[in-house]
Amino acid sequence: MSDLAWVPQSCTLPTEERPLRVAEWDALFSERLTALSRPQPLRLRLDLADGPGVEDRVRDLVEREGGCCSFFAFTITPGQDRIHLEISVEAAHETVLEAIAARTGIAGEPQ
Repeated sequence: MSDLAWVPQSCTLPTEERPLRVAEWDALFSERLTALSRPQPLRLRLDLADGPGVEDRVRDLVEREGGCCSFFAFTITPGQDRIHLEISVEAAHETVLEAIAARTGIAGEPQ
């Protein structure tokens, strides 16, 4: 899914930087994602394996993402050996949430 057409026009991240940001999310997912669920159509829950520096990495990425895409609402909840990341959007941005879920690589696997 290298085509970034799913990125909404309301995103203020410069176009040339978007592939780099997507690569950061992809790396986080491939290295740390252990579970994904969609408790509601407009909410995605990601469980990430914790480790040295992981929470800081997640917080930094979420802060930067929220700075350019204000339609996201992120909630980070540290747990025992896990970091729970919830991403919520308004109905107008449901397709963006679907694209994120698809990028995880385990979106189609039952959780």
